[in-house]
Amino acid sequence: MVFERLCELLSEQFGVEPETITLETSFEEDLGADSLDLVEMMMALEEEFDVGEIGEEAARSIRTVGDVVDLIGAQDDE
Repeated sequence: MVFERLCELLSEQFGVEPETITLETSFEEDLGADSLDLVEMMMALEEEFDVGEIGEEAARSIRTVGDVVDLIGAQDDE
């Protein structure tokens, strides 16, 4: 469920087809994200998944779609 919704969000933000996104998709290499794109994505994730503010350290550790799924899953467990 989280992965499917995340794919929809990324599809809208980066102009790619949702079915082309995998857990291994890299934000910078595969989606061409720059630092501003990543900040906007973090804000969208906070709002969409109601995870509260994503800390700077957690944000720096995010490189792939799978990293985001793990982060959201960890937030859900708290």
